[in-house]
Amino acid sequence: MPTVSLTLRIWRQAGPDQPGGFEVHALEAVSTDLSLLEALDLLNERLIAAGARPVGFEHDCREGICGSCGFLVNGQAQGPQRATSVCQLYLRQFRDGAVLTLEPFRARAFPVLQDLAVDRSAFDRIIASGGYCSINTGSAPEANALLIGREQASQAFDAATCIGCGACVASCRNASASLFVAAKLAHLGQLPQGQPERRDRARAMQDRMVIEGFGSCSSHLECEAACPKQISADWISWMHREAWRRP
Repeated sequence: MPTVSLTLRIWRQAGPDQPGGFEVHALEAVSTDLSLLEALDLLNERLIAAGARPVGFEHDCREGICGSCGFLVNGQAQGPQRATSVCQLYLRQFRDGAVLTLEPFRARAFPVLQDLAVDRSAFDRIIASGGYCSINTGSAPEANALLIGREQASQAFDAATCIGCGACVASCRNASASLFVAAKLAHLGQLPQGQPERRDRARAMQDRMVIEGFGSCSSHLECEAACPKQISADWISWMHREAWRRP
């Protein structure tokens, strides 16, 4: 079985108001079939056995569909592999003897909770400000009653694949949430159900983005490059037009 030895340089911070710093840990001859998160699990087993505090990080699905696992790997949000979240990043992607620097997403709107875990509830508040359809349409209509064009449905689906991981924020020099907000607006804005509140939704969500402390779009397109779902940054331009479109 192929193995690899790695040096993990991990950001350790006991709590939001505690000072932080890097710790170095070595992993010797671990299977390349392990994911990076599984490698952290292995390290945590050793730390717990030694009576030390385990490394705090978030994870849930480990299938790249929830986004909760995200952190920086050698300065890259979600790691170096394109269109991949950290939970699907395997050790076979790294050369033997590599040094991996693991640290939390850096953004004022994403305060550190512990070690590699950050508070991304700002995204939830943006969604609560308008990322839904509140029009009462009565009972559910027949699925084929509303005709939606193939291109329209495809665009809506592409935008809906956003998992809210925050990689776009962490990769932007201004810590902008523009790609996240644009994806949520574009998802609803392409469908008939989203039309009645379309302009108000765009204004409310963009206003909330500013209130939460996210910066403006830097136009460097790093958000698109870091996005594990490869959502196009073209939606950001579309979003800026939405707030001023005719009702």
